[in-house]
Amino acid sequence: MGSLAWFVFLLCASLGAANGVYGRVGAAAALEESRRLQLHTDGDGSSGAVHAWPGYLYTRAVGRCTPQFWSSGAEPWPNIVPQEAAVAKVFGSRSMDRYGPRLTLLEATMRTDDVGGAPFVKLVKEGSAALLNAYTRRGFPLDSWEVKALLLEALVSEEAAAVQAERFEQANESCS
Repeated sequence: MGSLAWFVFLLCASLGAANGVYGRVGAAAALEESRRLQLHTDGDGSSGAVHAWPGYLYTRAVGRCTPQFWSSGAEPWPNIVPQEAAVAKVFGSRSMDRYGPRLTLLEATMRTDDVGGAPFVKLVKEGSAALLNAYTRRGFPLDSWEVKALLLEALVSEEAAAVQAERFEQANESCS
């Protein structure tokens, strides 16, 4: 009977110690959460409503028409261009030389290697989002055939790709 009492005592003591450790961790997590909440305000600098994004201290802008939005899965893709569709099939064989036969539209919208001056990467990323917007957003300034033609025309040089990628990006960001 004495060993059973000793076992129960050790069990309770270890649970109490673990509870104390977890309590401190929980307090640290609560403090971190309050700091995170203070970082995300209304965006206009005012101290209005506070928004929390679980798990993310820094986030990318995700408007309804950006490549990030389309790659997030927040909205179903149009049936005419499924996520698994190859860029070369959607935009035509001229794009296969630049992007290969296997790059999908979803992969194109998910790319992050366009930062720092990779114009052909940015072109396919923004062009893919522009194509999706042309199919789904009423009032988008470009038709689907225009997006395809403009992307193919921009494949002639890095300068043309950079200019057209910027135009696609502006159209994507200004759409609602």
